[in-house]
Amino acid sequence: MKKILVFLTAWTLAGVAQGQETLVGKPAPDITAPTPAGPALSLSSLRGKVVLIDFWASWCAPCLQEQPALKTLYRQQLNEFVRDGSFEILGVSLDKNRENWVRAIERLGTPWPQVSDLKFWKSPIAKTYGLEGLPFNVIVSRSGHVIAADLHGDALRDFLLQQLRSHR
Repeated sequence: MKKILVFLTAWTLAGVAQGQETLVGKPAPDITAPTPAGPALSLSSLRGKVVLIDFWASWCAPCLQEQPALKTLYRQQLNEFVRDGSFEILGVSLDKNRENWVRAIERLGTPWPQVSDLKFWKSPIAKTYGLEGLPFNVIVSRSGHVIAADLHGDALRDFLLQQLRSHR
């Protein structure tokens, strides 16, 4: 039984990794969804910046645990790139309840733009990006191509700093 469980876990992770690989190097599919204030925001409006698309949800405990470190990264280590307009994070929520989504944004105090179509896993955005679990992220180059996917912690910080510093 243990061998079957190990095999199924490895097979599932390989499938997720394969799905992520298919994004890298390709143009990032555009995302257009409402912001908490109402008007829609599109990924294409951020063209010319390196963009970290952060897929999350208010009901996702690992997503919520990751947010403070992401906020520190944004406000401290990447702040010069945010200020000069070369970097942005776009939060994309898979919530289905608007009130929970907005409350989570307020509680977390995330300073970057947030969008959600409030369609949960049925979101066309989730399907387009092949989401199979959260948290998940995609890094988009200034030219609009996916350059990395599903990086977290130090790996995310190091990759973003390398990308931003090398293109000054």
